[in-house]
Amino acid sequence: MTSTTAAAPAARYAGLDGMRAIAVALVVIYHLFPQSWVRGGFIGVDVFFVISGFLITTLLLREGGRIALGDFWRRRARRLIPALAAVVTVCASAAWVIGGDVLVNLGAQVLGAATFSYNWISIAAGGGYFSAATPELFRNFWSLAVEEQFYLVWPIVLPLFLLLPRAWGRAGAALLLAGASAVWMGTLVATGGDVTRAYFGTDTHAFGILLGIALAFVLQSVPGHAPARAPRWAPWVGGAALAGLGALALVPPTPTPATFPGAVLAASLCSAAAIVAGVWPGSRFGRALDAAPLRWVGDRSYGIYLWHWPLLVLLTAGFVGGGPETGIPIWIGVLTLVLTLVIAELSYRLLETPVRRHGFRGCLARLGARLSGSPRARVRALGAVAAGVVLLGGTTAAIAAAPEVSSGQAAVLAGADAVQDAPDAAPAESETRTPPPVGDPRPVPSPDPVTGDEVTAVGDSVMLASAPALLEEMPGIQVDAEVSRSTYAGPGILQSLASAGQLRPYVVVALGTNGPLSPDAMEQMAQIVGPDRELVLVNAFAPRDWIPGVNADLAAFAASHPGVVVADWSGAIAPHTDLLAGDQIHPGMAGGRIFADAVEEGLEAAELQRALAEYEVDMRAYRRAHPDLPLPQ
Repeated sequence: MTSTTAAAPAARYAGLDGMRAIAVALVVIYHLFPQSWVRGGFIGVDVFFVISGFLITTLLLREGGRIALGDFWRRRARRLIPALAAVVTVCASAAWVIGGDVLVNLGAQVLGAATFSYNWISIAAGGGYFSAATPELFRNFWSLAVEEQFYLVWPIVLPLFLLLPRAWGRAGAALLLAGASAVWMGTLVATGGDVTRAYFGTDTHAFGILLGIALAFVLQSVPGHAPARAPRWAPWVGGAALAGLGALALVPPTPTPATFPGAVLAASLCSAAAIVAGVWPGSRFGRALDAAPLRWVGDRSYGIYLWHWPLLVLLTAGFVGGGPETGIPIWIGVLTLVLTLVIAELSYRLLETPVRRHGFRGCLARLGARLSGSPRARVRALGAVAAGVVLLGGTTAAIAAAPEVSSGQAAVLAGADAVQDAPDAAPAESETRTPPPVGDPRPVPSPDPVTGDEVTAVGDSVMLASAPALLEEMPGIQVDAEVSRSTYAGPGILQSLASAGQLRPYVVVALGTNGPLSPDAMEQMAQIVGPDRELVLVNAFAPRDWIPGVNADLAAFAASHPGVVVADWSGAIAPHTDLLAGDQIHPGMAGGRIFADAVEEGLEAAELQRALAEYEVDMRAYRRAHPDLPLPQ
C-alpha cells in the first residue's frame, strides 16, 4: 500500500508512519502466516485508505484551493511508479522461469497495474482477493488501483467541496458519501452478490478514503502549534482505537454484511480515531507511534506491501507447488518476510528515494553522466541498463507464455468435454434377486461385477476432472458433476434423478471438496438412495482446513449406515500429488485414473457388502427351515 509522504515541503504528521507500520504488519501476517490468529488482517488495507484520504486532502488544502494538478500528479508518479515497475518486471520474469499456473492471466494483471485499473480488471475476469483458485501473482495490486484512482480523480473533485462555506459542511458531505459507499457494499453482499465485487469495487470500498477526507476537513481548523499542555484524551482514544483494530484483526471474515462492510467500516473508524489522537498538536500518542522501528517500517510500507504477495506466490510455486491457497509452510512465510524486508530496503534506498528526490529526468541525466564518467561508474550504469533490458524481456516473455487457464481449470474443462461427448448409455436392467430355495443355500457370498451402466456418479469439480478416466474404465457410467458443488446440492440432484427413473443401483457421491458436510443433506441422500441401492461416498483431498473433518464425518456416516461405504480417494492420491494440477486439488488424466480406481474399489466393497447381507438373509432362512441341519460349507 502506498506510503503517502509528499515530496512537497511539509511537516510530518506525528503517528502516521506508525499507523502505516501497523497496517502493513496486519496485511503481511494475514497473508504469510494464515495459521496465525490474525484471521482478519486484511483490514490493514482500510487503515491505509483512511491515511491516504486524510493526508492527500490535507496536502491539497495547504495549496489554498489553487491546485496545481500537473505538480500533484507528477509527485504521485515519482512516489508510486518506480517501485511498482520494479515489482512487476522482476516478479513477472521470475514467474516466466518458474512457469505453470503463476503465469495465468499475467497479461491482464500487468495491464491492470499499468493503467491503475487492477481492481476492475480482476472483477471482470472473475478473480478475487478471497479466491481459492489460480495463484494470482499481483492480486494485492487491487488496493493500489483504488488509491491511484483516488489520486487521479480527487484533485479535480475537491474544488466542488470547497464551494461549501464551512469545514463541517465539507466534512458532512464526505461522510454522506462514505455512508452511501458502505451501504452499497452491504447491499451487494446481503442480496447474494459477489463479495469480491463488493470488496474490490472503488464505489463500494471508498468509505475509508472518504472518512480520511472528512477528517482532513475537520482538522483543517485545528491550530498547528503545540499547546502548553498535551491533550490528556489522546493516549486513551488512540489506545482504544488500536485495541479495536487488534480485536477486529482476530475475527475471521464471513461473506456477510457483518464483515462487508461491518468489520471493514469499524476498522476505518478506529483508524480515523487513531489518526486524530496521533496528529493532534502536542499529542504524546503520535510521538509514541513514531518509535524508530515503527517509523522504519512505515517509511518502507509501500515497498513491503508491493513485494510480499508476489514473493509469496513465487516461493510457494517454486518450492512447494501450487499457490498460497494450497497451504503455506511456516518456513516459506518466514523466508518471504525476510526477503520482503531486504528487497523493500534496497528499493527504498536505491530506487524510490532517488526518483522522488531527483525526478525521472534527473535520474536519467545522472545515469547518462555515469555512462560518460569513470570506468567504475560506467560499469555500474551499464549493469543497471542491462538489468532493465533483461527484466523487460523477461516480462514480455512471461506475458507471451502465459496460459489462458490454470492447470486445474484445464483438467475440469477436459472432464466437462468428456462428459458432454460421452454416448448416452441405457442403465442396466435391474435384476430381481430371489433367494435360493431354503434347502439349497449359497455356500459362499457371491458378489457380482459392477458395470458402468449400473452406476450413477454425482460430484463436484474433482469428479468432473476425473470424468475421462471414469468413462474409460467404467463405460456407460452416468456422471453428473459440476464446479463448486457441496453436499447441500446432493439431495436435489438425487431426487431429480430418482423421480425421472434414472437413479441406478449403485450411487457414487463425491461432494466433500467445497466445504464441511451437511448432516441433514447426508441423511436425505441416504433416504433417497434407499435400501435397494448401494451408496458409495468418495472422501476428499484438498489443501483446505475443512477436509480432515469432512473425511472423518464420511467415515462415521458410513459406519452408522448399513449399505454405505467410503471410497478412499484421499488415501489413494496422497502418495501421488504430482499427478494433481497446480492447485493440488484437481487430477489430470493420470490422477483421474487413481480417482476411478478408488471409485471402483468402493463399488467392489459395496457389492461385497450387498452380497454378504444377502448371504446372511439366506442363512437365516436356511436355519429357520432346517434348525437341526449343519450350515453348508
